[in-house]
Amino acid sequence: MTKVNKTDEEWKKQLTPEQFRVTRNKETEMPFTGQHVNSKEKGMFKCVCCGNVLFKSDDKFDSGTGWPSFTRPASESNVAERDDSSHFMQRIEVTCDKCGAHLGHVFDDGPGPTGMRYCINSCALKLEKE
Repeated sequence: MTKVNKTDEEWKKQLTPEQFRVTRNKETEMPFTGQHVNSKEKGMFKCVCCGNVLFKSDDKFDSGTGWPSFTRPASESNVAERDDSSHFMQRIEVTCDKCGAHLGHVFDDGPGPTGMRYCINSCALKLEKE
């Protein structure tokens, strides 16, 4: 996979201010405000920054947390996970492996079959509908 590297100025030209804050500065959108939270549309969720395929709608579920949640990534090689001890918490950050965009966090309190909950910011995703 060819990695995508851009300057902050290049990202700012491509992304909305909220997308930039979340994906490049590792912020979090307000819960229950994102366009994909309640979406039931079928398709592939791609990285808003680089178009990398991240999640399938078939793996999306309603976690009640206010962010789109998925049981697994579309491909393990398309996301990266790393320890995040910011905000006085110990979590696992999820990023796009192609461009490094901050997507959200993963927790081990999801439903079967994986038991995982990938809690992802809506603004970090674009849905390519089936």
